[in-house]
Amino acid sequence: MSTGNEARADGQGRVYQASGDQHIIEHHHHAPGWSGPDSVRRPAIGRAPLQLRDRVAEMDRLRAAVEPGASNGVYVLHGLGGCGKTAVAYTLFQHATTEAGRIGLWVNASDSASLRSGMLAVAADRGATDGELTGARSGLRPAADLVWHYLDRSDQPWLLVLDNADTPEILRDGGWLRTSAAGTVVVTTRQAAPRWWPSAELLQFGVLPRQDAALVLRDLAPHAGSVEDAAQVADRLGRLPLALTLAGGFLAHQVISPWTLADYGRQLTSGPHPDPIDLIDQGASAIGDGSRHLLSRTWQISVDALAAQGLPESGHLLRLLACWASDPLPLALLAGAELDPELPALRVEPALRGLLEHSLAELVSHGLRCLRTHGVLLDSVARSTPAEQRERLAATAARLLLAAAPQVPDRGPQDPGVTLLVPHVSALLRRTIGWACGRSTVEAAAECALRVVTAVHRSGDYAAALSLAGEAVHLAAASLGEENVLVLRLRLRVGRSLYRLGRFEEALGRYRQVLADCERVLGPDAPDTLEACLRLAWPLINLGQRAEGVALIRRATEGRTRLWGPLHPLSLLARAALVSETSAQPEEAEASETLIADCRRELGEGHSITLAAELDYAYALSDAGRPADALPHIRAAVAHLVQRFGSDYPLALNARSTLCAVLGALGQYPEAIEHAELLVDGRARVLGPAHPWTLYAQGLLDRFRSSGPPR
Repeated sequence: MSTGNEARADGQGRVYQASGDQHIIEHHHHAPGWSGPDSVRRPAIGRAPLQLRDRVAEMDRLRAAVEPGASNGVYVLHGLGGCGKTAVAYTLFQHATTEAGRIGLWVNASDSASLRSGMLAVAADRGATDGELTGARSGLRPAADLVWHYLDRSDQPWLLVLDNADTPEILRDGGWLRTSAAGTVVVTTRQAAPRWWPSAELLQFGVLPRQDAALVLRDLAPHAGSVEDAAQVADRLGRLPLALTLAGGFLAHQVISPWTLADYGRQLTSGPHPDPIDLIDQGASAIGDGSRHLLSRTWQISVDALAAQGLPESGHLLRLLACWASDPLPLALLAGAELDPELPALRVEPALRGLLEHSLAELVSHGLRCLRTHGVLLDSVARSTPAEQRERLAATAARLLLAAAPQVPDRGPQDPGVTLLVPHVSALLRRTIGWACGRSTVEAAAECALRVVTAVHRSGDYAAALSLAGEAVHLAAASLGEENVLVLRLRLRVGRSLYRLGRFEEALGRYRQVLADCERVLGPDAPDTLEACLRLAWPLINLGQRAEGVALIRRATEGRTRLWGPLHPLSLLARAALVSETSAQPEEAEASETLIADCRRELGEGHSITLAAELDYAYALSDAGRPADALPHIRAAVAHLVQRFGSDYPLALNARSTLCAVLGALGQYPEAIEHAELLVDGRARVLGPAHPWTLYAQGLLDRFRSSGPPR
């Protein structure tokens, strides 16, 4: 018997030859079909921009990088999620493929699997064989080397875009990012740290200019309103391209009762819509529904990446920053930041570096080193902050602000770090109210506002002080009530700013109501009640009700003296006010001289209260018909105040006003005219030409010119 067999196998078949009984089990593994992207020749983006706005300088640089002969370049477009990096890359891609004679290759680099499959598809496009690709996919040969082998040998110049490369370590670990004489590479990423991009040219992208931001809205919803309407909505959206695109897409796709831009703006700020971020996200259907296209999620991608890198504290720091405003925040404020155990003090520095490197925040200079975070981003972060974390976050934010704001700011220019806190105290109050924080946390935020309002007022910026105080009253009273002591003090601050701005009638009405509330709630001799008495006196005197005003000053002086003694700074201030209004009476002359001596001894000659007392004394002497006695005092006061605060500081202007009156009373018109001209110019600059005190100064000048010798 012959033992030989003749057989033939086709396809995946096999021929087995054996003697004896055999049990053969065979498994057939069929290689899957193509699993890479459907195309690398077309940008894989949700919605192409109708028209790229702004970015002129960046596009000029990138167009030059794809001109004939240009190569070996890597350009990294980095910035906050939603700032339009991919739109710029898309616009460059279109230019390169339609006008610059290049082939375009587009790869999603958001994760390792997408990057790998996309780059192997690039190799296939450039001529790699099936066998080579199979070997690379199976790990039998280096995949990145294969891709760059074919890119380097491309018979056509190319542009390669690596989009959404927010985890640059996957580019580095695989050796996927290289340069080539055959083409140009563009990377879009949120990662700003230069260490990830050696030898690359970095181009940073931020928000759009106001006019261009408005045009983005108009491009998408041209019939929804005017350019100015669009600009106002753009401001509310922080001019972030993603937010603008979402809003424009929403307006463009409404069917039932379409909104105008003005309607949309009202809904964002004060409309019945429960969540502005949710309203903005409703436009996502116009540009694709991925998480990258939602304001409520785009930042979370970066936070998740940071957590995966061992920096969960970056997310906690971002939630703390969401308690404040998007305006520049002095970095020194974060020196004491701690949310133990989520954010221990030692981890604040690496947490902040993580935010900076992922473009969630940026460093800016405003006289001080500051941190800036986008407002829409902060609103979105605040919206998603877990309820159980909110109280502690807000309390920490208030503690840090209180540490930065002086408890008793002096008169004169303030530390720039204090004036930079203005938007942040308002934002903190809004956040504590919106988060329904407890009474103690809201009171801490109100205390922050009070300190900063006081500092701004004492710097001489009365309009800013009025704006901040008015907003703080509105916010704090909603939670604490009009008669809370901190709200009463903020209401007094509103009155003080109104008075300084020349709105005497309004100040009078405010003060009367606050005084009545203080007497009822705190008692007639409480410090805040006495402060209200003293403040009410000044609009009364300016409106011709001198007797009532002097009685209130006397009440405040006597009350403070009983509480703290005659040498307490607040007692000295009240005594100085009394001197300025009563030194015409002989029995007060000795008290005036004693006051000046007390101020010099207790506070020093250069203290602002001492200078104010000397000014009040000189005014009193002049008002009493003793200009010759007043002249040396007022000259000294003007010199000291100008040296200490500058010529335009309100107290220095008050002193110059008194000097003008004294010189005029003595008939020294040439010098009186010289000082009156300075006074009119200063009052107009600081208070405006229509302010009562500016008009009074102009009246003095006119009188001196008509009374003095011809000029």
